[in-house]
Amino acid sequence: MKSETVRLFQTLPHPCGYFAERTAQNLVIDPAAPHLPRMYAHALTRGYRRAGGHVYHPQCPQCRACVPARVAVVDFRADRSQRRCLKRNSDLVLSITPARYSHEHFALYRQYLDSRHAGGGMDNPDPQDFSRFLYTAWSPTWFLEWRNGEGDLLAVAVTDITASGLSAVYTFFDPREHARGLGTYAILCQIELARKRQLPHVYLGYWIAGHAKMHYKARFHPLERLTPEGWKAELDSDRGDHAASQD
Repeated sequence: MKSETVRLFQTLPHPCGYFAERTAQNLVIDPAAPHLPRMYAHALTRGYRRAGGHVYHPQCPQCRACVPARVAVVDFRADRSQRRCLKRNSDLVLSITPARYSHEHFALYRQYLDSRHAGGGMDNPDPQDFSRFLYTAWSPTWFLEWRNGEGDLLAVAVTDITASGLSAVYTFFDPREHARGLGTYAILCQIELARKRQLPHVYLGYWIAGHAKMHYKARFHPLERLTPEGWKAELDSDRGDHAASQD
């Protein structure tokens, strides 16, 4: 990538979304930078992530728990549980559409947050929250939508498609369909989409060792984690007990 001057900003301390007793800070690439769209794919390889129009990396003074994680597409093989998940959802129909606001998308998003994240700060969203968080004018964002045979929208995976891979930005789904394992299914489909597009990685955001909400990420083996020495594939002994899956 051509060398360009990049301005970074540090956010003020704010409550951590993973540990109630901690505060967090982020480094944010200048959101007004005219070359931000060109930089984004490279920023993913450096451990950054997008939320709305902001490309950020955790930079907490006394904590380094958040570790960037990605799936190596060419090496991934679904395990038995994931194969069952694929079979269980084989009746669903996938469509890929440009990111956009619709009443249908927002209704499902709100239903998901109010059911799964009540009291967590994201519940009871309004339409502006939906748009500000999930996409922005410059982002290469697509909505992967899954519907059942009756045409009901069951799940949406907000996905950025870049030259360095897919970035799984956020997934929301009908909480009444818990038994389907739609979160796991969405990642499996994103891996397959990356494979078809000959993209090397699916970026899963941040992984935190021992955190219950992060267990599902280690199920996508081999999971690569960004270390000071670069991206490293996990060892089997690193996986531990990760039987929980993303619902």
